[in-house]
Amino acid sequence: MNRYSTWKYILILFFVGLGLLFALPNIYGKDPSIQVSAARSAEISELTEFQITAALDEAGLPYKSTALGTGNLTIRFDDEETQLRAQAIVKESLGRSYVVALNLAPATPDWLSKFGAEPMSLGLDLRGGVHFLMEVDMDAAINKAEDRYISDLRSFLRENKVRYKTITQSKSGGLLIRFKNDGERNNGQLLIEENILDLNVITPDINENVSSLILTIKEEILLETQLLALQQNITTLRKRVNELGVAEPVIQRQGRKRIVVQLPGVQDTARAKAILGATATLEFRLVDEEHEPQDAVGGRVPAGSKLYYDKNGRPILLKKQVMLTGDAIINAASGFDSLTGGPDVTITLDGRGAKRMSRGTRDNVGKRLATVFIEYKMETTKKDGEFIKTKETIEEVINAAVIQEQLGKRFHITGLDSTEEAKNLALLLRAGALAAPIYIIEERTVGPSLGQDNIDKGFNSVVIGFFLVLIFMAVYYKIFGLVADVALALNLILIVA
Repeated sequence: MNRYSTWKYILILFFVGLGLLFALPNIYGKDPSIQVSAARSAEISELTEFQITAALDEAGLPYKSTALGTGNLTIRFDDEETQLRAQAIVKESLGRSYVVALNLAPATPDWLSKFGAEPMSLGLDLRGGVHFLMEVDMDAAINKAEDRYISDLRSFLRENKVRYKTITQSKSGGLLIRFKNDGERNNGQLLIEENILDLNVITPDINENVSSLILTIKEEILLETQLLALQQNITTLRKRVNELGVAEPVIQRQGRKRIVVQLPGVQDTARAKAILGATATLEFRLVDEEHEPQDAVGGRVPAGSKLYYDKNGRPILLKKQVMLTGDAIINAASGFDSLTGGPDVTITLDGRGAKRMSRGTRDNVGKRLATVFIEYKMETTKKDGEFIKTKETIEEVINAAVIQEQLGKRFHITGLDSTEEAKNLALLLRAGALAAPIYIIEERTVGPSLGQDNIDKGFNSVVIGFFLVLIFMAVYYKIFGLVADVALALNLILIVA
């Protein structure tokens, strides 16, 4: 005769079954996978999935499964070697319109996932993550420093009434100043040597144009410039990681021009890679309304103008002089345009930037102001069976709006394709500009290292201790010990669940 009501036994069985159901995902591991997401105006669809699977089949690379999600596609593999080879092939197949990132996807069966059953969440010290090795483009940092010196030299020589023709970057390195005559050259040389101590002054050979000077940045200043670029990029990367919401990241310098970034427990590795690797910034330039863009396409670009293209591939002529750069942006927030309802980004400038924007737009009301999106990327191409990495600069006009009134500290940017693009652009601008472009030269998923050792030791201790207790209880307490053993086993299952 039962001592307890039947419904109590049914209730116990129900909760035991429920516990077993939600504990099961923990016996499955994680599959090496690649996660594909769209960059900017592209989109993920079944056609993208077909293109990827066709490329993998052609290369003879087996994959376990594909899963099309909201804005991303996950492809699972049996091992990391296949995962790495597949990443290179998918990158080559899709091109630069997509971000292809490494990931570790839970191997929980679909029927379990439908119940919402997922593996146990581990602490940060027990989780794996993604590892990036980034390289700073030091040549770009030096070119940027030389541009600043050119601007300073122009102002300095004008203030001291020294007449010069041009100040340009020399093809052989350094800066080249061409003066009106030898007398102006001598005056300029004396002033530069006395006041601008960061530069070496070299007089060209007698056979060359003697009314010119060659200036080079001193070695210690070059080293300082490179170090500052590295430090600023590390600071900017930290801000970007904070915006992503990753706790306890590792961001540290490696050598003279490399940065190591480790993000524990990151799930959306594609977005992390896009945000960290992006060197996006903005430039604001006036549109050249006096000349035809089609003439520039034919090779006749007017002096003082530069040819660009918009998102639809249409040519547009812009003034070479930059009204404002992304360095002046102190805050950016994504939202929606009150007139069109489309996505936009609200920009807030610092004091100096606000003055420049106010002065530039005050004198050009009624003219068009273009927003140029600039991004540096590392492209991987296959040549003679080997994958070769090349640097690429993307410059694209995202909008060109008529200046209706004098602008100040805050204004809006429209012409963006999606809310996701607006969010990412706002994040990048809010985190600050990079001092020099950075490129991801190595990417891999990493295990929990020390945490994995703790997991293994903890698992072994639980198994050994559990079975020792079971044996002791069964031997010492006989039938009552077996009953207690069953209760102990069920308790462990419910804790894990």
